[in-house]
Amino acid sequence: MGLTALCPGTFDPVTNGHLDIIERAAQRFDALIVGVLDNPSKQPLFTAEERVTLLKEVTQGLNNVEVEAFSGLLVEYATQRGADVVVKGLRAVTDFEYEIQMAQMNHSLAGVETLFMTTAPQWSFLSSSLVREVAKLGGDVGGLVPPVVAERLRERFA
Repeated sequence: MGLTALCPGTFDPVTNGHLDIIERAAQRFDALIVGVLDNPSKQPLFTAEERVTLLKEVTQGLNNVEVEAFSGLLVEYATQRGADVVVKGLRAVTDFEYEIQMAQMNHSLAGVETLFMTTAPQWSFLSSSLVREVAKLGGDVGGLVPPVVAERLRERFA
């Protein structure tokens, strides 16, 4: 069977930084589930279904990657899917400060382990919120997100 990892996120939209973590995690685990968080309390730009579709398109060459939406507690979803570990990308120390608390809570609640992967340096400044802001103001996000995502952003803000 092998090790299964869960890479959760909002992915609104998926960026090249997200894709970097997903691709590298996919190389290290037998199976990787990309869990798209559907949080009703947030006002995402793209619906969970749209984010799943975009992620499936940009990860289609990764045979061991599965993409689906989830809601509720991450640890419940990880346990339900049989994930051995949660993979989280870190850009900076500020990410670590938040993520370490979440990792410790997840371990406390359900014994779920978290593996932190640092984002490649060229993506360390990148966030979905910055991409949305640049796209909303008419800026070119082509080098920050996969081409299909850049196109969807242009359509959304047209």
